[in-house]
Amino acid sequence: MSQTEPRRLSLLNVCKTLTSLKQIHANLVKLGLETDLFIAGKLLHHCAISLSDSLDYACRLFRYTPNPDVFMHNTLIRGLAESDRPENSVLKFIQMRRNSFSSPDSFSFAFILKAAANLRSMRAGIQLHCQALVHGLDTHLFVGTTLISMYGECGSVASARKVFDEMREPNAVAWNAVVTACFRGVDLKGGRKMFDLMPVRNLTSWNVMLAGYTKAGELELARETFLEMPMKDDVSWSTMIVGFAHNGYFEEAFGLFRELQREGMRPNETSLTGVLSACAQAGALEFGKILHGFIEKSGLSWIVSVNNALLDTYSKCGNVHMARLVFEQILKERNIVSWTSMMAGLAMHGHGEEAIELFHEMEEFGIRPDGITFILLLYACSHAGLVEQGCEFFYKMRAMYNIEPSIEHYGCMVDLYGRAGQLQKAYEFVFQMPIPRTAIIWRTLLGACSIHGDVKLAEYVTERLSELDPNNSGDHVLLSNAYAVAGKWKDVASVRRLMTDQRMTKTPGWSIIEVDKIIHTFMAGAKQDKITEEAYKKLKEIILRLRVEGGYVPEIGSVFHDIEEEEKEDSVSVHSEKLAVAFGIARLCNGSTIRIVKNLRVCRDCHAVMKLISQIYKVEIVVRDRSRFHSFKDGYCSCRDYW
Repeated sequence: MSQTEPRRLSLLNVCKTLTSLKQIHANLVKLGLETDLFIAGKLLHHCAISLSDSLDYACRLFRYTPNPDVFMHNTLIRGLAESDRPENSVLKFIQMRRNSFSSPDSFSFAFILKAAANLRSMRAGIQLHCQALVHGLDTHLFVGTTLISMYGECGSVASARKVFDEMREPNAVAWNAVVTACFRGVDLKGGRKMFDLMPVRNLTSWNVMLAGYTKAGELELARETFLEMPMKDDVSWSTMIVGFAHNGYFEEAFGLFRELQREGMRPNETSLTGVLSACAQAGALEFGKILHGFIEKSGLSWIVSVNNALLDTYSKCGNVHMARLVFEQILKERNIVSWTSMMAGLAMHGHGEEAIELFHEMEEFGIRPDGITFILLLYACSHAGLVEQGCEFFYKMRAMYNIEPSIEHYGCMVDLYGRAGQLQKAYEFVFQMPIPRTAIIWRTLLGACSIHGDVKLAEYVTERLSELDPNNSGDHVLLSNAYAVAGKWKDVASVRRLMTDQRMTKTPGWSIIEVDKIIHTFMAGAKQDKITEEAYKKLKEIILRLRVEGGYVPEIGSVFHDIEEEEKEDSVSVHSEKLAVAFGIARLCNGSTIRIVKNLRVCRDCHAVMKLISQIYKVEIVVRDRSRFHSFKDGYCSCRDYW
């Protein structure tokens, strides 16, 4: 190797883009060095592993390299295994076995088993296990550990345990792998047992337990394990914060973040995105603002994932203006997630036209849209009533970008037609789908029938759903609502009796509001405490004022027809979002925006009440329900009564 070659290869260490790598490659070709296997291997490794957008180029490099060695094969197998198309890694391994004189080594099997794990393909995993046996590599520590992980990802705890038991001297990595496999297979007791048997536990072992418990929703066990830990690192804290946030324990996630800071530890990318996720889900705007200030002061605003999480937080907390400001500030660092997050924010707030404009701007920036981008575009069109534009995007994704529609795209199209009241088109679209019709597709159509009172179609769709998911109480509620909208009260009562006989329970409605940086949850019919008593008292006062000054008459169309009118009014008057609004008016300062998050679709009566409150009390109310935002101001809603 000449003296200039190490200097040229050292440029790869600072190469961050595919353009730069192509320049280095061109220079090597000019010097006639591209056929040197050592140099070609280094170039391929950087291309396939280190750069995020150059795997296709790595495949071309490999194709034009004469007689690639086992290192180059392994490099490409690894890169493909870690990509979003791991099946290509399996094809490359097969090609290696057929066309190469090089025998696979321990690295070959470790990388290809990772591909089988990512594919969740037990069949491929078993075949590769047999290949490892043939080559005498099944007992290799590296290969054996990867086999354990593969079986764990495929849900076969027994196979993972068998491989582990056959290992001569398993190290800490193998022990951690078998504990992880137990949790993957939802064998929590088995995971704890293996953890207790560990001869030596390292910090990773404890973090594996935390991750297993939080992903299984066993938060008390996670907390106990967390307190037992002899030492904690940023992964431990991040796992707890993210785990509690994803399981809906937002206040606990905030508390853990505060505790992390009190311990003098610096929040990392994962803990910040985790606590921002909690803010987004809980609608905790004030806490999100505090985190924004912390991110700016700590010099962490350069992290793209943190900015994307911050953007998402502002969007889901109802402040799309601040989301847009964050988006504009990260002009150079924007990735596909940044663009889609901003589109999602606009879509949730009913700004369909702006979401479409942003999509065209993204195209001009040279960012290629993916399947998620088109889901959000179709969602935006659906919630803004842009039927024609939605149809255009649906056909454009395949014709222009070669993206095959998934079940989510088909569901969006059914929703697009259904919300617009074009139920016949929605029905015809369902039957023209080239993929199997799932319960989600039928349920989307049933929701549209419920809104527009199409009883005949609702009955037909409910029959299809009963074949796919017979015990879903939500389907019976939607059918009952369709009957109620059509005024068929005997049928409403019949559906409700059936639900009672089969012991089906409705999903309880809840609403949350942030007051003084504390999250308060309201649920109609729940046990009362001082907070709910205050909310009920204020709500009674509000309803009286709405009757006197606004002529409010409760919308009781969806309530039982055979109960007294007064009982009907009581039934709709104590919905959780009304209690949350009442509490907000009682506690928040004049001029404050009341922000509420609700787990179900807001009902017509609550929607009417919010409009009246915003007009009479001169207050802005932002409600995020199951599918979109409603911004009430001066007696109007941003959804224009289209939701």
